[in-house]
Order: sequence, then C-alpha cells, then structure tokens
Amino acid sequence: MTHNLLIGVGAGLVSALLFGVLLKGSALAITLYLLAPLPILIVGLGWSHRAALAAAATGCLVLMAVIQPFMGLAFAAYIALPAWWLAYLTVLGRETASGLEWYPTGRLLGWIAATAALAFIAIAVLANPNYTAYEVQLQKLSHGLVDSRSPAPGPSPDAGPAGADKSTPDKDQSDGDVSRDELATAFAAIVPALAAHGLAMLLTFYLWAAARIVGISGRLLRPWPDLPSTKMPKACLGVLAAAAILSFAPGFAGVLGVALVGAFTAVFALQGLAAFHDRSRGRPGRGLMLFAMYVVLFVTQGVALIALTIFGLADTALDRRRPKGPAAP
Repeated sequence: MTHNLLIGVGAGLVSALLFGVLLKGSALAITLYLLAPLPILIVGLGWSHRAALAAAATGCLVLMAVIQPFMGLAFAAYIALPAWWLAYLTVLGRETASGLEWYPTGRLLGWIAATAALAFIAIAVLANPNYTAYEVQLQKLSHGLVDSRSPAPGPSPDAGPAGADKSTPDKDQSDGDVSRDELATAFAAIVPALAAHGLAMLLTFYLWAAARIVGISGRLLRPWPDLPSTKMPKACLGVLAAAAILSFAPGFAGVLGVALVGAFTAVFALQGLAAFHDRSRGRPGRGLMLFAMYVVLFVTQGVALIALTIFGLADTALDRRRPKGPAAP
C-alpha cells in the first residue's frame, strides 16, 4: 500500500511538472502539457486508484504551493480528478456468479462525456466565477477568432472619386460588422460544446494510450476489453436530450447543458466507430472498408464525425447489432 502511494506521489509530481510548463507558452510546452493526464492514468490502471488519487492530490498541492492556488485548482479540476475518476471506473469490478465482471466500456464512454463537460464547467467557473465576466471574456475570444478569419472589408474597388457619395460603402461596412458580430455571438454560444467535444475525445485517447502502456508492462489490472462490442446504455440518450433542454437555461446551467451536448456527441461518434468495426467483422474486404473510413475522416477534417455520431445514436437507440458468431480475428 505504502509503495503504491509513493509511486502515486511521484506520478503526481511528473504530472504537475507537465502541467506547469504551460506557462512557458512555447510549442514544446503545449505538447508536454497535453501529456499531463497520462502519469495519473498510468498509476491508476497499473497500481491502484488510490495511487492515482495520491498523484492528483500531490500535483494539486505542489502547484498551489509553488506557483499559485489557481494553478493547483485548475490542475485538479481539468486534469487530475478526471484522470483519477476514469482510472477508478476502468478498474472497477464486481464478483458475480459467473466470475469477476468489469465495468462496461459503454458506461465508461458515458462517464467520459460527463467528466469532460464537468471539467469544462469547473475550469470556466474557476476562471470567472461571475457569469457576466465569463460572457464578456468569451465574446472577446470569439470576436478575435472571427476577425482573424474574416478581416474587415476594405474600400470597394468600384468606389467613385473623392467627394462621391460614401453611403453605399458605409452601408457595406456596417453590414459586414453586423454579420461578423452575429457570427462571433453564434460561435461564442457553441464554444462550450466544441471544448467539451474535444476534451471527451482527448480523455478517450488518454485512457486508451495509458491502458496500452500499462498493458505492455503486464500490470494492467483488468483484461483488455473487446472495444468494437462497446455499446452505450440507452440512458445516455436521455442524458443527451436532458442536456439539450438544459442548454436553454440561463447562466452556467445553460453552459453546462451546451458542454454536455458537445461531449455526448463526441462519445456517440466513438460509439458509431465501434459499431462500424463490430458490424464489419467477418465481412470480406473489412480491412479496405476500415482504411477507407479512416481516410474519409482524415480528409474531411472530422466532418464525417457527424455521420458517425448519427450512426452511434441509431446503434444505441435500436440495438440491432448482429448476433455474435464464432470469434473473428
């Protein structure tokens, strides 16, 4: 027990260091920051969830003491506690009449979505406890991104000589400003969904990568699951519907609803990906089909995820997976 906790403390120090280098702002620092959850996940999957909790607490306290309290709290809310919680669920099992039953990967996907949304809202509240200040900061960010993508239009080349009527160019300029303002406002409204969507994808990748690393060492505390057979419970559809309704609420409650919608669309896309793998097992040309699907995902820069999300929603709602025959390679 003590040995595991000491390993957890060491992992927490490494994770805190990876998180703290973000203050440098360089490309290398950002890359190292993205690796921050892995040490906590690795000790949680390979030693115990208590070691992961010790890592989370150690990293939080060190950052609070060495840098500033906000950094420690941000680390705990956005990195450490989500990593500990997902590691805990992954190695959670119970004794049944047929043997040890591990936590289903479908439910784990649902918790990944919920964890991503809660992590986003936690960091948003920590950064701006006042909702009005949060809105102002988000609007500034959105306007900056929109202006960088679509700069203000210059004078029309068809404009007449000096002294000519300027009403038309002024009107065009005003219309351009209005359209950019509307675009920035719309973008600000979906930022929580986009952020939680990306975080859910990252958390899934982190969990898979950490499990692979621990599995190579032979310390993985549970057998490797059959990922293509992953099926989310139908209750997740109800959570998605409730989140869509909650998104119309005022204040941070509405932000949480938007974040939940974004996070759950991400995991439903992963559900669709798993269903595609599962339904294609045993079919001729399966390798070519999977290769073509991943090429489309890459070429469309993720736009094809919309189709996978719809497929995942349908797969969860209808539950019409093919009956399992003999095990396919």
